[in-house]
Amino acid sequence: MHTGTKVFLIISAALLPLALIALFATLQTTRIVDVESRARLRVAASEGARSLANELVGDMTALRVALDTLEDDPDNRPGCARVQGVFAQQYAAGTQFAVHGVGGKLLCGNAIPYPMPVRHQNQRFGVSIIDGKGLLLSVRGTRPGAYALAFFPTDFLARVARPSGFMPPYAAMIEYDHSQLHLATLTQRGPLDRREQLALPLGFDGVKLNMAVRSAPITSPMLVSMLLPLLMWAAAAGIAWFVVDRLLIRPLRKLGRTVSAYRPGEVIELPLGALPAKEIRELSLSFQDLTRTVQAHESDLAEGLVRQTRLTREVHHRVKNNLQVIASLINFHARSAKNGQVTQAYATIQRRVDALAVVHRYHYAEMEDHRGLELRSVIGELASNLRATAPTEASKLGIMLDLDPYLVSQDTAVAVAFLLTELVELAMQCNPAAIVNISLKPGDHDKQAMLRVSSGALTPGPVFDEMEATRYGRVLTGLARQLRAKLHRDPLVGSYEIPIAVKGLA
Repeated sequence: MHTGTKVFLIISAALLPLALIALFATLQTTRIVDVESRARLRVAASEGARSLANELVGDMTALRVALDTLEDDPDNRPGCARVQGVFAQQYAAGTQFAVHGVGGKLLCGNAIPYPMPVRHQNQRFGVSIIDGKGLLLSVRGTRPGAYALAFFPTDFLARVARPSGFMPPYAAMIEYDHSQLHLATLTQRGPLDRREQLALPLGFDGVKLNMAVRSAPITSPMLVSMLLPLLMWAAAAGIAWFVVDRLLIRPLRKLGRTVSAYRPGEVIELPLGALPAKEIRELSLSFQDLTRTVQAHESDLAEGLVRQTRLTREVHHRVKNNLQVIASLINFHARSAKNGQVTQAYATIQRRVDALAVVHRYHYAEMEDHRGLELRSVIGELASNLRATAPTEASKLGIMLDLDPYLVSQDTAVAVAFLLTELVELAMQCNPAAIVNISLKPGDHDKQAMLRVSSGALTPGPVFDEMEATRYGRVLTGLARQLRAKLHRDPLVGSYEIPIAVKGLA
């Protein structure tokens, strides 16, 4: 996790409780206002429901008394007058009543153009809401077909249900059996408009008065007060992250990328400007001074390496020249020798000096590459020198080469050159016209190659056995020990095999 992210999370965790406390305090204030509004609504709804129930039940009780009187005596005018007196004050508001005797004959009041509500079992009155107009109540008489109706218009019911001294705007409706009669309405003020609602029964036949008032509105200042703690928390965490990222993290990351891409000999120059921290700018300048010092040291080391390489090349060149001088002196003395054995001894020494000179020449040529000596070239030139320095009776000596281009170290090349010289010379001693096969092929793994020398002259015989036992055997064993491997001999085909360490293919 990046440091900027860690800083952001730490500051967020530290400031979030404070933001939540402020948010909960604002919510608690809003909740208290809602509780107060709910309490006022309960008082107003109780008063309105009580007034409405008293009015409706009182009117319907008077209507039942008139129905009972007129049902027994249809000509009883005082009974009709009494109920008319009850409803007299309500006529102006549109309230109507009608008393029907046996057979549905109108005995008192005015005909109401609405069907009689159905009174269910265990109900005192039949109730019907006339959509948008008012409430229709009915009572039935004891005789068939006798009933009474009372229609209460919406405006009258709204005036009766209005609580006294209740100033806030409210909504009110009468509910009965999934039907509603709106007495007062509240306009919607948008998606954030909130309302407190309370439904109270009127005390008869499941009729309810439902009132609603607006809760504390969610206004812009309230939203700001609720969201401001969270906005401050987010802003504080974001500003802290921005400051840490711009002053510390981003310059350090840029400096780290520059240092990672640094190559010896270069100078780190990282213009950070004035925004990053002073300490990071000083660190960048320190890296710049350090790389300049390293560059100066690299230049000194490069010059020293050049001088050392020149000296080494000069040493190898002089060794090569000295070996050539020694070979020339040996050749000069061999020509002046009058004894054949002395001449042969000089030739033997010259061949070994030539083998060493070949290795030094190729090592001198490959010094700047440092990859190693290509053994195929070394063995090829060595074979040419061996054929050139062979005695006259060995003029038919043949050397067949089958070599892969492997690279070896100088020590391995010297040992291989001496080993091949000994084996070829042993073959010449046994048979001057011998054919010698030399091969260099892959070994058991990538860092190993198999060197093989085979010739019919290397099979057991009187001359071979004597030479191998008295002179060449110990030399071959010593060279194999120098190569750190075991020299395998197959006497049936006259072959020698030894694994040698290689650096790879050329």
